[in-house]
Amino acid sequence: MNKILTSIVNAIDSDHFPDGAEKVRALPERFEFSRAIPFIFLHIGCLGVIWTGWSWVAVGVAIALYFVRMFAVTAFYHRYFCHRAYHTSRPMQFIFAIIGLTAMQRGPLWWASVHRHHHAHSDEDVDAHSPVAKGFLWSHIGWLTSSKNFPTDYKLVRDLVKFPELVFLNRFDVIGPIALFALLFASGAMLEMFAPSLGTSGWQMVIWGGFISTTILFHATCTVNSLAHTMGSKRFDNDDDSRNSLFIALITLGEGWHNNHHQYQASARQGFYWWEIDISYYIIRLMGLIGIVYDIKAVPDKVYEQAASRVAS
Repeated sequence: MNKILTSIVNAIDSDHFPDGAEKVRALPERFEFSRAIPFIFLHIGCLGVIWTGWSWVAVGVAIALYFVRMFAVTAFYHRYFCHRAYHTSRPMQFIFAIIGLTAMQRGPLWWASVHRHHHAHSDEDVDAHSPVAKGFLWSHIGWLTSSKNFPTDYKLVRDLVKFPELVFLNRFDVIGPIALFALLFASGAMLEMFAPSLGTSGWQMVIWGGFISTTILFHATCTVNSLAHTMGSKRFDNDDDSRNSLFIALITLGEGWHNNHHQYQASARQGFYWWEIDISYYIIRLMGLIGIVYDIKAVPDKVYEQAASRVAS
């Protein structure tokens, strides 16, 4: 009962640990049903389509939200907050942090701290989501059900802690999902009232834009943890089992070039060659052209030389 209560409180305040975050991080890694409840709820919510049906508007919103939020996760949560692969303004980082919250993948500082730890210990026993060390199911979703992995390790994100607005969003990340669901319901209800011919409603928009779109987005993102270390090719012989996969790159807007990324993390580009489709990078470059982002870090020549030398050998 105490675990369930703690999980409920953490859903509101992710930094609430009466015994201290360090004590929680010292717990053994294990599946906890109380931590799995949000994921169970998210998946069960998709069944609401049985009662709400579908409309082209609702499906279109679901698809649009998938791509917008995937970009927020890949280009900002990952390439910006984790790796500082380019720079942007303080208001812009705040805006994309909020959009990232709506993906229901926790706050930007938690996301960055976990990912930085992953790069420091990739495919080692202490890597929270290594399929090599802990198997596919644990790396895909199981690790998220363990309290040990729940607290944000703020020591790993000292460069981000200096922004109090990001710390606030990280602590109260439930703001994102609540705002998204409220907006979806309100817009659907308005369409039902003023444009009934479109055949949508508040609950239909919630089911498609909130539950279905988010569930697919969640699993697509998780393939980078589970499949991108087991499926694909290795261009670089680095110290982990990261792989390059066109399939994962397509569903995650470029994150599938994971072996490239592990070889050189600081680049905003993960598809190192023109034939490696990296949609997030294309958008980042476009944002650079209009001045939204700047100092976009490129892949250095030495990395291309390493790739060429390995092919030659």
